[in-house]
Amino acid sequence: MQATSNPTTNIPANIPAAKEARVSRALKWRALSLVMRTAGRLSDGIALGYRRGFDSGDMLDYVYEDRARGKLLVGRLIDRVYLDSIGWRGIRNRRELLKRLVREEIARNRAAGRDTHVVDVASGPGRYLIEVLRECGQRGVSALCRDVSATGIRRGRQIADELGVTAVRHERGDAFDPASIATISPKPNVIIVSGLYELFLDRTKIARSLSALHDVAAPGASIIVTTQPSHPQLDMIANVLPNRDGLPWIMECRPVELTEQWLREAGFEVVGSETEKWGLFAVTLARKRAWLGFPKA
Repeated sequence: MQATSNPTTNIPANIPAAKEARVSRALKWRALSLVMRTAGRLSDGIALGYRRGFDSGDMLDYVYEDRARGKLLVGRLIDRVYLDSIGWRGIRNRRELLKRLVREEIARNRAAGRDTHVVDVASGPGRYLIEVLRECGQRGVSALCRDVSATGIRRGRQIADELGVTAVRHERGDAFDPASIATISPKPNVIIVSGLYELFLDRTKIARSLSALHDVAAPGASIIVTTQPSHPQLDMIANVLPNRDGLPWIMECRPVELTEQWLREAGFEVVGSETEKWGLFAVTLARKRAWLGFPKA
């Protein structure tokens, strides 16, 4: 009889060494999970992950701050190691790419005598966007941060108050619900989808979201979408860290070309993509056609 194979490892399942390896990995993840849930909670970041989800907007805001906190010196040391993990360093690099692109779009609109209406459809607190408004000035700019998390929205309003940014609003909104997307007002000419699609495996939902965003976008609007092409810690994350729903945090790495394809299928014209220096995250810029009517021949 032919040996069956494990679809994940491609190793024959009835070989004792393969079984031993799987058991060893399972025990390793259980041990790490136990350490994270006990001693790891001395770190404020890890404790926050277990309260809100390691994929939550609250966690993203904590990572953006990049300030080690915890109980006693050991908690702060654990938190520093946590914040310096390769994934979070890549996230902070991605933030810098996003900020630069948003600043460039604001400058582009100002040069053309247009106001900028920017929306982040799954912003969490939206710290990076608030920072952009403070850095480049709020003249002729309005920003809308939308999220399904009420705590993220409250935190975002607090950050805006602390930084003295008045040109930003925070409201509840579902980036996967076309009816919710249709209520975005005013019509945005800069749309941001950051750290969202890589968290979901259902590609039909992603396509529906992009189509709805194309419908609500102003003619000539830009859209900035992030992608996660690779991540060296996917196995650990899926086996140890819970997401905002308390379930295993499972992500799918995708080529940048796939995101570009989705944008084109939704009706956008891709301008280009850029990958941060660790190669974990990429940011793609695309635009909605400025002209109306039927496609040109």
